[in-house]
Amino acid sequence: MTVHPQSSPALAPEGTAPADGELSSTPELAPRLPGFRGSFAWGLVRALRPRQWVKNVLVLAAPLAAGEIFNAEVMRPTAVAFVLFCLSASAVYLVNDTIDVEEDRRHPRKRFRPIAAGIVPRWLAVAMAAVLFSIALVTAVLLTRPELAFVLSSYVVIQLAYCVLLKNQPVIDLAVVASGFLLRGIAGGVAAGLLLSQWFLLVAAFGSLFMVAGKRYSELVLVGDAAATRKTLKEYSASYLRFVWSLSAGVAVTAYSLWAFELGETQEGIPWSTISIAPFVMAILRYAVDVDKGAAGAPEEIVLRDRVLLCLGVLWVATMALGVFDV
Repeated sequence: MTVHPQSSPALAPEGTAPADGELSSTPELAPRLPGFRGSFAWGLVRALRPRQWVKNVLVLAAPLAAGEIFNAEVMRPTAVAFVLFCLSASAVYLVNDTIDVEEDRRHPRKRFRPIAAGIVPRWLAVAMAAVLFSIALVTAVLLTRPELAFVLSSYVVIQLAYCVLLKNQPVIDLAVVASGFLLRGIAGGVAAGLLLSQWFLLVAAFGSLFMVAGKRYSELVLVGDAAATRKTLKEYSASYLRFVWSLSAGVAVTAYSLWAFELGETQEGIPWSTISIAPFVMAILRYAVDVDKGAAGAPEEIVLRDRVLLCLGVLWVATMALGVFDV
């Protein structure tokens, strides 16, 4: 049997219009994983990106900073806020992957996502997103405070605007992604009715920007020629992203230090809040090492993979908690 040249997908240049008898320029679907990992049921679970739910632990930041982490009246609505942010975030991921399906299929890693791989239909992903977000809004009003529903709505609207338009706008895309982390921190305080300090908001905002700039830098270094899968990467240089993460880290460290010194003035005995500055700065510097190597992908992945960074984070939380509770 004669094999015709056009039977090889490598001979069809990407981005060119297919002529009669040639293959379409549409990227090929990634091969399914063997066994249960490639099944439709597991694809539905993966499409929700449960691994990214670890980001939502940030809802605990406000109760911890306020010293109310052991208050049952505070933790109940905070726990609800965590669950609802998981639902809302998964809804956004479903819509995002539906919109970016063609670009994801050209990406070396994202092509294996369930929607890009054709395991989960696009219409089903959108329907699931609508159901998850509706549940989150109704539950927020019934079990916590209406203000939490407003925060969740703001998060979803901003992230959907990012998926559709803003992700192609340099600088704006950094701010939008960072806002996702900031709103998680705000959600914990809003759900529990806690007053958020200016220092908390500054640290959360610029700490988020630091992580986002580091993630973009890693993508720029690792993806290389495939940077076309994220258009804004072509607008950034390595030196610019270094400037952004240096600036944001500096503001975050300064704001945290001012908060720690202010809290330390009201304490007696060991100044734990002041001591917590050391592990906080060390954690920032350790994270920067991973960023500089181009190894800082998703923040939750790098924190779980870098054991030294994880230990510094635990030490920081412990010393900060001792300062907050004035032990």
